[in-house]
Amino acid sequence: MFSTRRQLEKRTGKSGTPRKVKKYLQQLVTEYQDTKDQEAKYQVLANLVNFSYDPINYNWLWQLNVVDLFLDTLTESDEKLKEFGLGGLCNLCLEKRNKEHIINYDGIPLIIQCLYDKNEEIILSAITTLMFLLTDNEKNEDILSDSVKKRLEHLSQFENKRLKNLATIFLQDYFSKT
Repeated sequence: MFSTRRQLEKRTGKSGTPRKVKKYLQQLVTEYQDTKDQEAKYQVLANLVNFSYDPINYNWLWQLNVVDLFLDTLTESDEKLKEFGLGGLCNLCLEKRNKEHIINYDGIPLIIQCLYDKNEEIILSAITTLMFLLTDNEKNEDILSDSVKKRLEHLSQFENKRLKNLATIFLQDYFSKT
């Protein structure tokens, strides 16, 4: 998390985020779940991802089970939903409670599977999210597996500089120590 508790209180006041925000987020979640219009789904999910970027919203998003909503998108065949959902997880996983939920509710295998996607934006978000889920104190054997290492080695040979560089950094930071 990039903000301290004191910084967040300064931005929101002692009473925290207004209840209007929670109501709006609830409306977004409900609309996402109820709509049949795919374009509306994209727009609503993109809005939720944007809200997940700001730590001020973490409590509301937690109460509304948005982490689970994002995890569910990883099993979708729709690439855009998967891309947005993974972006949301990447934003939320820096917060301890969200991180533990992702780990404890089988999010890691879903994220690892995204390393094999054809959409390079999904792969980039998957690598970043996996890096955020690792800390010096917590090593995860699923993330640090031989199959992930081999996939990252493959990705480090890609022409896409962002993919190549991010895969290389991951390998250097987490696999050169093992």
